[in-house]
Amino acid sequence: MPRPFYSTVFEQSADRVWSAIRDFGNYGWAGVVSETHIEDGKSGDSVGCIRNVRTNGNTLRQQLLAHSDRDRCYTYAFCGQPPFPLRNYVATLRITPIIDGDRSFVEWSAAFDCTDNEHDHWTAHFTTSFRKWLEALRCHLVT
Repeated sequence: MPRPFYSTVFEQSADRVWSAIRDFGNYGWAGVVSETHIEDGKSGDSVGCIRNVRTNGNTLRQQLLAHSDRDRCYTYAFCGQPPFPLRNYVATLRITPIIDGDRSFVEWSAAFDCTDNEHDHWTAHFTTSFRKWLEALRCHLVT
């Protein structure tokens, strides 16, 4: 089972970073050009809500499995079959305070199933994507 992971340190406090990403329906911070909304009028912190993302001619549906303001993290999964050959995709985005300097440690990880010959490809793809999206978050926080 591939487990892509990316982590970085932000100069902003964990509360500041969390406030930018805590709404599962707000994906603009990731720098992804898309139309995003939470289905059925639910809130973006409601466990079970579905995020509908339309980007590059694809529609992705992701379900919020867990959301914690106390732990500053959420976990989500794809609904149905994503537009790539993966199964059982589950990802977690977590913000942890770094007390020294009032900074934050940000980590994004996933686990999923794919064919053995695509393991390295999809691990690299998501590791690179997590890095890119977190760099976009870094830019978002300084503007």
